[in-house]
Amino acid sequence: MRNKDAGARHHRLIYLLSVAQRRVQRWMAAQPSSEVTPAQAGLLFILGKQNGVLMGEVGAALDMGPAGISGLVDRTAAAKLVERRADHEDGRAWRVWLTPKGRTALAQAKASAAQVNAALTDGFTSAEIDIVARWLTSIQDKFPRQLSTELSRDP
Repeated sequence: MRNKDAGARHHRLIYLLSVAQRRVQRWMAAQPSSEVTPAQAGLLFILGKQNGVLMGEVGAALDMGPAGISGLVDRTAAAKLVERRADHEDGRAWRVWLTPKGRTALAQAKASAAQVNAALTDGFTSAEIDIVARWLTSIQDKFPRQLSTELSRDP
């Protein structure tokens, strides 16, 4: 189903998405109560749902490659929010675990996320937010991670 409405072509969606993403991330990072970056918060949220996740699974959940997730885990471990442990079944694999300090930071990140979500949804009906969420989710299907990696390679 294509949107053939002529007005839809003039919304500058790429620009609006880009600016919105940067502004939300900058705002979140600038909060005085923010002990973690938005990326670190994402890692903590995943571990809050299932502790001891394989690094590759965390990377996939955060849409990050091996180098990106490794750096994120290194920075978060340096802050003593998580620790990396070898997998018991596969010595080459690593699992990531929340520390007690990480659990405290997770609780703070959840409270901050609730505030941000409240600000983002203010002035919109639940039905409107459902449409926005569906549209943003559809972007992930339309532009899968593997495709973007393949397109960026030189022939």
